[in-house]
Amino acid sequence: MPDTPRHWLQLDGQVCAVTGAASGIGAAIARSLAQAGARVALLDRDLAGCEHIASELTQQGASALAVACDVASEASVQAAAQQVQAAWGPAYALINNAGMLRAGGLADVSLDDWNAVLAVNLTGYLLCARAFGAQMRQAGRGSLVHVASVSGLTPQTHSGAYSASKAGVLLLSRQLAVEWGPQGVRSNAVCPGMVRTALSAKFYEEPGFEAKRAAVTASRRVGEPQDIADVALFLASPRAAYVNAAEIAVDGGMTSMLMDMVPRPGFNVT
Repeated sequence: MPDTPRHWLQLDGQVCAVTGAASGIGAAIARSLAQAGARVALLDRDLAGCEHIASELTQQGASALAVACDVASEASVQAAAQQVQAAWGPAYALINNAGMLRAGGLADVSLDDWNAVLAVNLTGYLLCARAFGAQMRQAGRGSLVHVASVSGLTPQTHSGAYSASKAGVLLLSRQLAVEWGPQGVRSNAVCPGMVRTALSAKFYEEPGFEAKRAAVTASRRVGEPQDIADVALFLASPRAAYVNAAEIAVDGGMTSMLMDMVPRPGFNVT
């Protein structure tokens, strides 16, 4: 019999872990990895959500494993990494995606909220990179993909530590690339713009809200989780073998729209 054609991304059979996989962007990434033939470990504090998606993928013939994990806890992360390795062997790719936001201006955001966001959005990424990266470094190959945000490139006001945490992720990603690149491990970041997820769905119920958001992007639309998943999968895959320490904005061109937002009589186009 002829060999089954490999998926273009060459992730067939590779062990890939996704944090924050119970919903939104993480769930889209997990589903896309499964479609590419990878063995997918779905990590989240919401174990029931991961189990639901893992069951769905398993019924479709994919290899999927739901793992309870609090990325802010070193013990929880280590246990999750060990569980994945015991089931399938060392990880080839980690997609750091778990995140949270607690609103507040810098003048009055509580230190508890500030530290909670940093613990998940930044320290959690380091803990997961260490745990799964150790497997990769020992194997001499692997890929780290960190879901950051355009809010790490420009301030998102009244969002507490969110922008600071995402800016930290970008430098963390580059530092991991430089330190672990010689050991065969790549590290790259994706910076989503405005993406429609379950958490933001209510915003779009307001009349005219989506049109206003779409108008500040070059593509004139709001992003979907799959838009982020497509880029994350490429970066995770061997097809991106020479891509290291990169940051890719997936925002429909929003971050290039600054001058169109500046009033210029006779030049502004709506």
